[in-house]
Amino acid sequence: MQTIVILGAAGRVGDAAARAFVKAGWRVKGVARGRKGAELAPGVEWVKADAFDRQSLIEACQGADVVLNALNPQYTEWEEKVMPMAENVIAAVEAAGATQLLPGNVYNFGHAIALGMRDDAAQVPSTPKARIRIAMEELFRLKGEETGVQTLVLRAGDFYGGVKRESWLDLMILSKLKKDVFIWPGPMDLPHAFAYLPDLGEAFVRLAEKRKALPMFDSFNFTGHTLTGTQMKAATEEAVGRSLARRGVPWTLLRAGSFFVPMLRELVVMSYLWRTPHSLDGSKLEASLGSLPATDPVRAIRQSVADLSLDRDALAMAA
Repeated sequence: MQTIVILGAAGRVGDAAARAFVKAGWRVKGVARGRKGAELAPGVEWVKADAFDRQSLIEACQGADVVLNALNPQYTEWEEKVMPMAENVIAAVEAAGATQLLPGNVYNFGHAIALGMRDDAAQVPSTPKARIRIAMEELFRLKGEETGVQTLVLRAGDFYGGVKRESWLDLMILSKLKKDVFIWPGPMDLPHAFAYLPDLGEAFVRLAEKRKALPMFDSFNFTGHTLTGTQMKAATEEAVGRSLARRGVPWTLLRAGSFFVPMLRELVVMSYLWRTPHSLDGSKLEASLGSLPATDPVRAIRQSVADLSLDRDALAMAA
């Protein structure tokens, strides 16, 4: 039995990956602090450790074949927390002689993001978030060259699905579903990249199983779902069985509020992703791993609505 240690196992990505690895027969250890240990997926062994305490993280990762780094500080804390945590994680992965799996995102492409982005597309630090993510991945790439610590990045669009909240789906898009309202943050005709987390979790399993045949550092795009607002609304209406009124996001008001609310400021900076059509070309990943799970968007939305109780008849729909 192979062992994976999941850092941030109580979060959205960590939870989805943990469920997929448990299902695949791995021994899964989940690192979580405080009360979050009680929120881990069934079958996950709770390990207490602090990502800012290098020694405790090294101890938590001992015996791991793979470490999935799903740590993700609050948006407003990236500047001071992301790189120190990354340095501690790579030290722990090196000490364990393990492979690091890293959930990547589209921030690295900056304002140059477009349709059909390939894995080797230029990375542009157009925003602070892009700069930080690029620096973190560069740290891992250099470690691979210097010490042989393997890092595999699986890059995906906006996460949704699973049993954990705080994605664009529940915080914005379907936040008023019980009132028959669908909210889309940008023009309805522009494609946007999404990743259904249960599918992404299975892709991480496949990547982990293939790791020994891959380079010390590599990145792969996960195609996921590319949907316009019109397509997402139609899929949601089919999933819930009724028509929905469309509402937009008052970005002008949010920009005004961003002068006083740090979280709003961070969201406004990244709002270009809702005004720029983009998608991910996952052909390299499929060439390496073969055919990957791809849940139909209607089914994925229906299950997401049920899992998060976003609608009045959610449980009945999922049955």
